[in-house]
Amino acid sequence: MTRNMSTLDRWLRGLLVGPAAIVAAVFVGVGSPAGIVLLVFGVVMAVAAVVGVCPLYALLHVDGRGRTPLPH
Repeated sequence: MTRNMSTLDRWLRGLLVGPAAIVAAVFVGVGSPAGIVLLVFGVVMAVAAVVGVCPLYALLHVDGRGRTPLPH
């Protein structure tokens, strides 16, 4: 897949959003439904930051790097 996230977006997801969601899941309780949702969300954010591809951006044909829109 083609990278579709800016460097700032990757840093924010990897260092703030992903870990914050995982920590929140631990505080809520990893076995609870809210904890599972937060844990999955945090892992998806962290993996997207490492890989540089946002699944939602790809689905909506958005390129966060400021280039021309992706072809449909």
